[in-house]
Amino acid sequence: MNNERTYRPEWVPEDEAKEFATTYVKKNDESSASSSGRKRFVKRKERSVAEYVEGVLNNDRTILAQAITLVESNAAKHMEIAQQILNELLPHVGKSIRIGITGVPGAGKSTFIEAFGKFLCENGHRVAVLAVDPSSSITGGSILGDKTRMENLSRDPRAFIRPSPSGGTLGGVHRKTRETMLLCEAAGYDVILIETVGVGQSEFVVRSMVDFFMLLALTGAGDELQGMKKGIMELTDAVIINKADGDNKPKALAAKEEYNQFLHYLRPATPGWETKAYTCSALLGEGIPEIWQVIEKFVKTTKKSGVFEMRRRNQLKDWIYSMIKDYLESSFFSHPQIKEKLPMIENNVISGTLSVTKAVQELLQIYENKKASE
Repeated sequence: MNNERTYRPEWVPEDEAKEFATTYVKKNDESSASSSGRKRFVKRKERSVAEYVEGVLNNDRTILAQAITLVESNAAKHMEIAQQILNELLPHVGKSIRIGITGVPGAGKSTFIEAFGKFLCENGHRVAVLAVDPSSSITGGSILGDKTRMENLSRDPRAFIRPSPSGGTLGGVHRKTRETMLLCEAAGYDVILIETVGVGQSEFVVRSMVDFFMLLALTGAGDELQGMKKGIMELTDAVIINKADGDNKPKALAAKEEYNQFLHYLRPATPGWETKAYTCSALLGEGIPEIWQVIEKFVKTTKKSGVFEMRRRNQLKDWIYSMIKDYLESSFFSHPQIKEKLPMIENNVISGTLSVTKAVQELLQIYENKKASE
């Protein structure tokens, strides 16, 4: 090919063999390169709100992913565009079944979600998996490994997997995951699976945005129950003992009975619904259809009683108050005079020259006075 050229990296010694060279094929539009020899990168044209809305409604996965990126961004410009998109899409949301999934370490959450998601896709559903990924409190980075752990499901065109960093704050999870969920609903995904970070308080946040909440557990329920917080158990609509296969199956059945005895004395998470334990093997796919039947029965029962719609209305109210709290906290700590005075007031409290209550009153007074003058 006459447009094929060979280059040697600058770090290769001149007397080395040519296998260090790289082949470069000149593109037709290379004439647009700058005179310095560097290629110019053309900035991608920004999409309009209407283009985002149309793309999401048509389930254009690229545009859906870009819209979710806007939702996850903390930049003011991106947040404004994201809110415009969401407002346009509101008539098309709320038609899915929202399922929260949490579990003890080693319970096989990703394996379960992949098996469960594949089953749903094969039975005519479209599934979105929102995996809330833990962010490092030091670097802010996150693992985002769910796509690699759910390799088969991620290749299914009827499924959409979005691992999202938590940003280290539960408030971030609350807003970003909720809004991502709404975008997926508008794109036509009728089952939304939300996997929690699994660090205690996040379960309460996810419970506040889903219809059905399940806990994945392991065998050896007696030991597990000792370390299980009663509060987490009271949030669940079903306990799933995974890995009920091979030699472990009898243990799983025994664990199921122990959990059911424990759950009998707890107040149900959902009025009119009895929380029970079930067994499954995500590895073999056993018990997965039965779990979906339990969820379908739950939806039918709660819709008939009115609990389903009542929960959704209460969740929207909770979201309003949560957003107000997040905004006020952000506004307070980002205030220039607060940032200036806070270190000195902290030192006065630590040194014992100022009480905590008095310190808080001083800071609030600074904030309120400045706000009143703006």
